[in-house]
Parts: sequence; C-alpha cells; structure tokens
Amino acid sequence: MLGRMPPRPEPDYTLRRAWRIDQAGSLARLKLIEEPLPPPATGEVQVEVEAIGVNFADVFACLGLYSATPKGSFVPGLECAGRVRQMGSGVTGWREGDAVIVLTRFGGYTTHLNVDARTLWPIPAGWTFEEAAAYPVQALTAWYGLLPLGNARAGSTVLVQSAAGGVGLNAMDALQRMGAHPVAVVGSASKRDWLIERFALDPATVVIRDAGLAKGLDAALARLGKRGFDVVLDAVYGEGFRLAFERLAPEGRYVLFGAADFMDGGRRPNFLKLAWHYLRRPRLDPLAMIPQNRGFLAFNLIWLWEQADRLPASMRATLELIAERPHIGASYAFEEAHAALAAIQSGHTTGKLILRSKLQSTNG
Repeated sequence: MLGRMPPRPEPDYTLRRAWRIDQAGSLARLKLIEEPLPPPATGEVQVEVEAIGVNFADVFACLGLYSATPKGSFVPGLECAGRVRQMGSGVTGWREGDAVIVLTRFGGYTTHLNVDARTLWPIPAGWTFEEAAAYPVQALTAWYGLLPLGNARAGSTVLVQSAAGGVGLNAMDALQRMGAHPVAVVGSASKRDWLIERFALDPATVVIRDAGLAKGLDAALARLGKRGFDVVLDAVYGEGFRLAFERLAPEGRYVLFGAADFMDGGRRPNFLKLAWHYLRRPRLDPLAMIPQNRGFLAFNLIWLWEQADRLPASMRATLELIAERPHIGASYAFEEAHAALAAIQSGHTTGKLILRSKLQSTNG
C-alpha cells in the first residue's frame, strides 16, 4: 500500500502592505491593505521599498482619467527606491541588499514588490532613498521631452511650463547644463522668487501664469533677443497653450506630456468641469502649421516603461544630463498617501512629494 504523498511546500510568500484601489473612479476607494506577495518569478527581483515618488499620474490613474490605468484592482505608483531582497532565476548583476531605483508600470505604493530586473538602476553614491525615488519619472520626462522629442541643444530658447514642479526643475537643470536659454512659467509670485534664487535667473525670464502671461512671454523673448521659442515643454495644457504655441519659432517644437489644467481638487472626477475644459480645449490646425513650419509632439512616459530594453540606455543618458539631486518639496509617512495626493492636487507644491515606507530612508 502506497503511503500518503507529503504535502507540497507552500511558496515563501512575503506579507506586504500596499495602497490598493479596487476600481478607478474615486480617491476614496484607495485603501491600505495587507496582502501576500509571491517570490519573484524568472527574470524578476523583489525589492523592499524605502521611499515612493508621488506623481500627477497617480491621481489621474485613481480617478480613472489616465489612459494607461489598469482595469480592475491595482496598486498605483510608477517609481520607488529600496533594497534588493530576493532574485528570481536568470537574474544576474544584482545582489541581496543592493540599493536600487525602481521603475514600475504601476505597483509602487507598497512595502515590497516584484519587478523586471531590467527596470532597476543603482542609486547614485551619496543619494538618499527619498532622492532616488524622486528622480526617475520626472527626470526621464524632462530628458525625453527636451532631447529625443524637443531636440533642445546649446543656444536653444526653451519655455518650461510649471517650472517649479518636479519635471520643471529637472528641465531647468538640464537646460542650464547644456547651455540653453530657459524661460520659466510658474503659478505664483512666491514660486517665481524661489526659482530666480535657486537658478540665479534673470527675473525677466521668469513669468507668472496669469492675465499678463502674453506680455511676460514677449518681454522674456525680447530680453533674450529671440523671435520665438525653439522648444516648449508643457504639462498644463491650459490657457497658456495658445499663447506659447503662437510664439514658437520656425522649426520650433511644442512638446506636451500632461494636462494639469484638467486637475480638480475633489476625490471624484467633476465630469461637468472636465466636459467644460474638454470643449474649450485649444485646437490646432495642421494645415496652418505647414507654412509656419512648427511641430507638435505629445507623449505619455509610461510608454517608455514598456520598452524595458530601452530603459537602461535612457536612464544612463538622463543621469548624464541631469546629475543634480532632485528637490524634495515634502515627505509623508506611508500611511499618509491620501494627504500626499491631496497636496499634489492643490497645485501649491514645489518640487517632488515623497511617501516614506520606513521611518529612516537613507542609502547607507
């Protein structure tokens, strides 16, 4: 008589905490839960998260206004930083305990996650986990928008919308490093003063986004002795869109990567307001662009996340151009995700917002 087969060993699951939303449509559905995480699969690495970057895309995803939002239940978050804890089969080049930057197509709002080994990058020496988590989304966005798409180079005149935000600050760093001429647009006088001091800018080249925007842009171009912008980098897509596009120089490129003007402070989408914005959105006539010799380009960075083989070279090029540590505007405890998302909705933040997965987040 055959004896009983021994029970199969249970997989070595990790119990993690994660901010999960069952279905997009309301920030109120975002809940902090505990759930099991299986071991990393072939080609994957399991990372214990120390810090998480907060982005506009996280809000849009939770509200169901982001085209790349997963169907059904998901964990938001496109970037984080932590330490390697396990490696799946076939993974080389990493060791347990390595400090890494993590790029992820959602899933970052957690204490542990499994990711494709190709989407990791070593944290630069001396950087904190918060700085590492703040870097990839906004730095890659600035690099991709300015160089591969915008073709910015030394001597280019570049308009940066929301220049005091995360992407804007990275763009300003990049433009100064390459010897271009930035013109910054910000939302308030306090942000204008802060930006002028941070980058030692000519005050005439930092413009407040208000009723005097057209006059301010013309004054900035006159101060630089330019007839138009070679590149516009824009994540606002609001009232200033037409004014900036009209001031593109011949061969100028308008690069759009977001629509912050559609952002609402509520926990649910205000569909009446969205419809109003949509119906009043700026329109372009492609035929009119031909004699003007202007170009319009738009992108969603998560597309680059899906090109895993391209990420290492893209990240290397970004770090070569934007070597400055990111500016952390505010840091929140992991349990305060709703407060962090409300802060970014407000439009009053400067720099990058971070969630701390642990009390101490230093890369040492």
